[in-house]
Amino acid sequence: MGNIVAFDLGASSGRAMLGRLTDGKIEITELHRFSNDPVQVGDHLHWDILRLYHEIKQGLLIAKTQGIDVESIGIDSWGVDFGFIGKNGELIGNPYHYRDHHTDHIMEKLFAELPASEIFASTGIQFLQFNTIFQLYALKQANSPWLQEGNRLLMIPDLLRYFLTGNMHNEFSNATTTQLFNPIKYQWDKELFNRLGFHDSWFGDVLQPGSKAGMLQASVCEELGIPSIPVYAVAEHDTGSAVAAVPATDQSFAYLSCGTWSLMGTEVQEPVINELSQKLNFTNEGGVEGTYRLLKNIMGLWILQESRRGWEKAGKSYSFPELVQMAGAAKPFSAFIDPDDSLFFAPGDMPARIAQYCRQTGQQAPESVGEIVRCILESLALKYRFVFEITERLSGQQFNGLHMVGGGIQNTLLCQWSANAIGKPVWAGPSEGSAIGNLAVQWIAQGVFKDIWEARQVIRDSFPIVEYKPEEQEAWGHAYDRFVKLTGIAE
Repeated sequence: MGNIVAFDLGASSGRAMLGRLTDGKIEITELHRFSNDPVQVGDHLHWDILRLYHEIKQGLLIAKTQGIDVESIGIDSWGVDFGFIGKNGELIGNPYHYRDHHTDHIMEKLFAELPASEIFASTGIQFLQFNTIFQLYALKQANSPWLQEGNRLLMIPDLLRYFLTGNMHNEFSNATTTQLFNPIKYQWDKELFNRLGFHDSWFGDVLQPGSKAGMLQASVCEELGIPSIPVYAVAEHDTGSAVAAVPATDQSFAYLSCGTWSLMGTEVQEPVINELSQKLNFTNEGGVEGTYRLLKNIMGLWILQESRRGWEKAGKSYSFPELVQMAGAAKPFSAFIDPDDSLFFAPGDMPARIAQYCRQTGQQAPESVGEIVRCILESLALKYRFVFEITERLSGQQFNGLHMVGGGIQNTLLCQWSANAIGKPVWAGPSEGSAIGNLAVQWIAQGVFKDIWEARQVIRDSFPIVEYKPEEQEAWGHAYDRFVKLTGIAE
């Protein structure tokens, strides 16, 4: 069947993925891959949003030069970040990066004005200092001209769609990441807006994944020399797209979307908003077909990626396979970190911060590259067990194993250690989960698939799934007990 394109934007790179259905199976081809590098300007870290828009147009041009007639496109990206459109229809400033320091300590200031319990009861979203609600409050505290001059707030995919189509819409899965959308009332929470001094007019209509959001506008078609094509709102938070691509057979399943961030949880029909989910800092983000993703953010492979960047700056260049090989040869269970400790959030010298964490918790710090990488990967696997068991408790379900999707599944050591840690099978695949989920929602919108479960069946038949069975259970059980005690995560 015809060609459709998913633009899948991650925190470090983006890609244009071509999708086709041939003999009932999905075929994907990478048309274009590009880096997504944040830009430091003075004291602030920004996304280079116009470069990302340029790269999307390059993807469409590459399809044209290859003689591919694209029938539709969809865009997904990370959540929480946004841009403001002014009254003249132009972008005001470059969007801030979620790791920018302007939200440091802002949560405490906002909670002094509006209790955390009230925010969680209204939104069901976990508290992270970079959530949109805190970014907006930080802008308000700084008297940012964006808030005076801004007419509409658009999340990153919303913004790129606006550039392409001229139409301004917000999309459901990404709207929920703002911590300003009420999933019970199924609308923006205007009471929160009013209490925090945010304007209703900033937030527009909310499209469900699978809605047609517009057509390529004439100026884009003229520039690129292509016909106008439909642009769909998919599950535009990339985790929402990744979960759409989980090849589950049982409607009760656990997933881990593994990349720069690790996001673990399950799919539920109604948000789980109660004292326990708030205490455990779980979140209820929008999914496809009216579902919610009950999940928790875990720092993920960011710590390893940032460590590798530091070694490269020091003149020591290692490929990820080399790092995994060194980790496999290092002594097991020598030191642990809590990957979600605030030490590891901002860019910087991760090996030094790991050593600092170990000193603070009475451990001997890892020294060699292999020891450091092993510490990171073992700690991630053990944190996965902790979150996996809490997900079962909150959802009232028992999971037979864990579906891992995303680029992180190429780290076979992490996959195996995750199975060892949770004591249940791990099913790894597909690696391009977000792009495949993006494509699947476009096909559902076109009537090619009747629903997400038919799409998941086709995904399961189209891509290899590797099963990792748990090993060394006794050793990993003892390691988990030490990990929980040393990190204090259960307190």
